[in-house]
Amino acid sequence: MNEPRRAQLERNLDLVRQRIDSAAKAAGRSASEITLIVVTKYFPASDVEILAQLGVQDVGENKHQEAQAKAEQCASLPIRWHYIGGMQSNKAAQIARYVDVVHSVDRLKLLSRLDLGASERDDPLAVLIQVNLDPPQQRESSRQGVDPHEVMTMAKAISEAAHLRLRGVMGIAPLDLDAAPAFTRLAQLSGQVRDEFPEATWISAGMSADLESAIEAGATHVRVGSGILGQRPQMK
Repeated sequence: MNEPRRAQLERNLDLVRQRIDSAAKAAGRSASEITLIVVTKYFPASDVEILAQLGVQDVGENKHQEAQAKAEQCASLPIRWHYIGGMQSNKAAQIARYVDVVHSVDRLKLLSRLDLGASERDDPLAVLIQVNLDPPQQRESSRQGVDPHEVMTMAKAISEAAHLRLRGVMGIAPLDLDAAPAFTRLAQLSGQVRDEFPEATWISAGMSADLESAIEAGATHVRVGSGILGQRPQMK
């Protein structure tokens, strides 16, 4: 056991949990309503093992090859794997076989491939619609995400897939802009989806820098990487 690394992760994890608790209280919510997903991109499986010992149950990854290898290495751990990155359609079926949740469903083309992979599972694959929260003029050249006006179309298509289960929406705050309005918009869209699909209660929003704004807006899942693991290693 790498004791210095364990001590570092335990300290950072405690600080993030305190932030979640404080933000929840400020919003009149219970911290028990909020799931912390620790994003371990580019960090080794040994860190996942330490995190599991510290009580972490939800881990996020966003690169298929790395995520698959890590899930295999950590197969004996009581971990739920969340895929939070963009995906190529030709990799979607593979991803659906080993993760528990896909947060980044951003185009209809993915659904048939995800459904195919999920057909080999014992239970349906939980999926979330990634919504593009960037200002309209920036959406064409920005990060992945469904246009807000297309969210209900995507929700209906997911609901019709035999092996997928719509759980909610996911969003990333725009770069260099106040996150609060974007997260408020995401919460509004979540309400529209829930009106038609009551099981879609999840709002995945907020990262190391903006989790407080996300929790204030109603986030049920926050995705924290550097705030717990530290600065990411250089890309391999």
